[in-house]
Amino acid sequence: MKTKKGFTLIELMIVGFFIALLLIIFFIQKSNVEAMDRDDKRKTAINAMYYALEEYYYPKYGYYPSEISEDVLPVIDPALFTDPLGTNLGIDGSSYSYEVANCNSNNECQEFTLRTQLEKEDAYIKKGKK
Repeated sequence: MKTKKGFTLIELMIVGFFIALLLIIFFIQKSNVEAMDRDDKRKTAINAMYYALEEYYYPKYGYYPSEISEDVLPVIDPALFTDPLGTNLGIDGSSYSYEVANCNSNNECQEFTLRTQLEKEDAYIKKGKK
């Protein structure tokens, strides 16, 4: 009596279905992990700007600048002014924003808000202490 060796079409389809399902789950999770990594980079950048303003700029000058850049805050890595998608702070489309309040005619401000829009959480906001 001869026996056939191999898999049936149904068995191959079931294995193919499970492989496809695992690949879909993998790519969805990969996308989520990448988005959370970009969110962490955004938070790190906002925190660096915040502490540079609070610990370096304000004690030195007694006010906050009307705009921030690598020239105004040389104590932090200039790459932090560019969001994870490649847009610089102050340019339309950037996920970072710097807003000031209570400014005088010399553009010396007493309040600021740093904000970034996150992908997996609500906006991340840091406000000046002074």
